[in-house]
Order: sequence, then C-alpha cells, then structure tokens
Amino acid sequence: MPSTSALFAKPADAQHVLDSIHDQFQLGRETMLDLTGQFLEEFKVGLSGYNHPMAMIPTFVTGVPDGTETGTFLALDLGGTNMRVCEVVLHGDKTFTLRQQKYKVSDALKTGEATVLFDYLADSVDAFLTSHPPPSSHGGQDPFSEPTADVVHLGLTFSFPVEQTALDSGTILTWTKGFSAKHAIGKDVVKLLQDAFDRKHMHVKCVALVNDTVGALLSRAYTGGGCVLGAIFGTGTNGAYVEDLSNLRKLANDPAGSRGGVMVVNTEWGAFNNTRSHLPSTPFDNALDRQSINPTFQAFEKMISGMYLGEVTRNILLALVDAAPKSLLFGGKTTVVLNTHYGFDTSFMSGVEEAWEGAEARPDPQGAPVPQLSAFENPEKLDADTKVRLERVRAVLVKDLGFVEADISLRDAVIVRWVCSLVARRAALLSGLAVATVLIQTGRAVFKGFSDKLTKNEDKISVGVDGSLIEFYPHFEETLRESLRILVGEEVEKKVEIGLAKDGSGVGAALCALQAAKQL
Repeated sequence: MPSTSALFAKPADAQHVLDSIHDQFQLGRETMLDLTGQFLEEFKVGLSGYNHPMAMIPTFVTGVPDGTETGTFLALDLGGTNMRVCEVVLHGDKTFTLRQQKYKVSDALKTGEATVLFDYLADSVDAFLTSHPPPSSHGGQDPFSEPTADVVHLGLTFSFPVEQTALDSGTILTWTKGFSAKHAIGKDVVKLLQDAFDRKHMHVKCVALVNDTVGALLSRAYTGGGCVLGAIFGTGTNGAYVEDLSNLRKLANDPAGSRGGVMVVNTEWGAFNNTRSHLPSTPFDNALDRQSINPTFQAFEKMISGMYLGEVTRNILLALVDAAPKSLLFGGKTTVVLNTHYGFDTSFMSGVEEAWEGAEARPDPQGAPVPQLSAFENPEKLDADTKVRLERVRAVLVKDLGFVEADISLRDAVIVRWVCSLVARRAALLSGLAVATVLIQTGRAVFKGFSDKLTKNEDKISVGVDGSLIEFYPHFEETLRESLRILVGEEVEKKVEIGLAKDGSGVGAALCALQAAKQL
C-alpha cells in the first residue's frame, strides 16, 4: 500500500502520484469476491451470537406487508431536536395517506427526568389526535377500530441504542444526540411511553418498536407488494432483510425462534470489518478514522456513507495541496472550507459531478479516468467540450469552496472532479457488495461463475432504499448495479427492483404497528 510519503515527489513524478492514488481506490473482482465472502462470514457470526460488531439484531417482525392491508395507525418518531407524530391510513391498494405534525423537544426535556420527557411525547400524540381528527372513512365508525373500538395502535421509532427483546419491548442502552434524560437507561422504552399514555388515560397502545432501516423495508414492501431488503444509503448506512428463523441461531432458546418461518434482521452493516482485515483502506481513510469521534468503529460506513465521503475527498485534496517540493493542486492555496474538518460536504462532490456532466448526463462507465497532466501543459489545446465542462466545475469550486476564480486552473478542476468520482465510485461498488451479500445469504443469488444452486428462484427481487446518496448522487444506483453484475451476474441483477422507500421512520413505524396487529 503506497503511503502518504508518495506525495513527496519531484514535479516530474506528479503523474505517478495521481496514478498511485487512483490505484488505491480500485476494487477488482477478486477483491470484491473476498470482501463478500468476509461479509457472509460476519453475517453468520452475528446470527449465531450476541455482542459482535455485525450485530444482526432480531427485530421480532415476522412478516412484511404486501400492499393489501388496510387500517389506520399512528407513528411516533423520536430521534433529535424535533419529534414527529404521523397518522398513516392504509388503503389496501399499495397506497396510503399520510398526515404528520412536528413538535420541538427542548434542551430541558432532553436533560430532565425521563417521565417528564415521555409525558411530553404523550401530550404531543394527544395534541395531534385533537388537531387531526381521524378521517370518517368507516361508515361513521371510529376508523381507529383495531384491535378494539377505542384503541389506537402506535409504532415507535426510537433512534437511540436499544437492546430489543420483543416487537414491543426494548431496553435503553445509552442516550446520544444531546439527550441525557434521567432514570431512563436500563428501562424499557415502550413501557416508559405506554405508562405516559396510561397516566393520561389515552386510548393509545404502543405495539411496536422499530428503527428507520426496518421501516424502509416495510414501507417498500407495502408500496411494492413485497420486499426482501431495506437499505439506507445516505448520511449513514444500514440494511435490514428477511431471514429464515432457522438461520437465526442465537434465538434457538427463545420462543420466537422456535416457531419457524421468517424474521426481519437489522444487520447494522456499517460495522462490517471493523478490524479492517479485508477492507482496502487508504491513508486518506485512516486519517478520517483517526480523527473521527469513533476511531476503529463503523469501518464500512466510513467508506460509503454521505457523512464521510466528503471528508475522504477533502483529505485527498489537501494531500495534493500539501505535496512537496511543489504543490499539485490550487497552487498550494486553500480556503476556510477546505481547511475545516468535515468542511467539504458530500453535496459538493455531487455538485462537481453534475457540473461536469451538464445537461448531457454522460457518465464515464468506469468512473473518471486519471487526469493526464501533460494534456494541461497547453490548456488552449483542450477540445471545446472539455473546456466548457471544466469551466462549469471551476464555477462550482468558486461557489462552494470560497476560492477566487484566478486561483483555480482547468487542471485543478479536472483533478477535483476525478477525486470526487474516485471516492463516490468506490462507495457505490461497496454498497452493491452489501446488497449482493444479502441476496446470496437468502439463497436468491450465488457468486457469478460458481456452480451453487439457488434456493429461492424468484422473478422479482424487491429492494427498498432510502437516503440522499442513492436518491440524488449522480449514477450511484448505476454503479451499485454494476457491482451486482460483477458479483452475482447480470441475470440476477436484472431481477432486482430498487425502489425508494421514503420515510421509513414515519410510515415504516406505522407499518410495524400493522405487523404487530397481525402477529397478535
């Protein structure tokens, strides 16, 4: 592995520096097969026991909707400064109606007594039901008529560390995100909320505890008529999929595990290969990890999620700026944005790539090629189309990074565009690798070129996704699909239907309440 000392190079070796960086970010088929094999091994370990980085958390959700279900359910989404109460009306034709209201959670509530916080949550649900009367779509009857005439089923999305022990039970392990409510750690979050409802004599029953990844799976299952995997590719990353209970060996002595059938498993795949024994880390990844708030943790997430891609890119750009004896980028100049930890947002990368493509949206099939610096010794000889594209990139760098136009050459622009493409392409290929792992684990695929037989040969494989990268980053899904073709072959890749599963923390929680009703 080349070290950062490679950036101490004579001017004549500048091209070698770029070539070396490019090579560090490439993922050949053998490397991808090796990574997928390790992914499957960590799945197996996590399914067999507790306290592993790849947690493979049982969710106790033993089925997914298919779009024919009807009913009205509530969702409560608590994860930060704001909380939401949502009402979801399922129409039974793969469509639903959503009404929601946000409520602010003050610092006093975050740090005070837990009972006060949960009383506020209950008050917010009460206020929502008062200001948003249920639709009278049941012939004058109370539409909240399941399971009894006067009880509303509610699903809770609780975005804090929890050890889930049943569909409607989970112990709070710790607070994060500025919360530190007293006398909550070690207690059942569902009971804390239900006690608050009961203190106020509300006819609301919290029947399900869910995270946003499981919610994405359920949301897509409802609108798509079934789903085997829900995946988040946004600020963070995670996946939840439908697993045969016979493979969930750590539930062997649990009544839930002895019933047979299936269960949704929350993988927590952002922690894949935390030991970095297989992931192809670069000096730029190592620098990010060393300076992060959680060194050595979430190794996979740090290579593929929106929170980190901009920082990996920034590390590369700064290494080129700082190259000695002569800078290789921006003439050695920087800006406040470029000098600030996490100052180079992943949205800047997207903006650079969109500027390069323009209205034509012409992707490079294998990502951006290594810039040939010799071509920029006489920039006036560049073809007109390339000049136009690079001028657009230069304008984005002026706007987003705070450079003056004179400090950015066309050579600088092509290098920045190449670095953005390099980092994003690796992220998308690795994201596809995670999807391929689930397909192989569930018997819907085998490694391309291997003679193993499928145990589930379906015409359609539905995958629900959410997150800014998969939704907005140029060609992210196309590259993810390329990864699938490399690993499991074109025939399986064509079966995979990737659809957006919006609002897993809202709609998904309501659908989890639906599943709870079905499992009673």
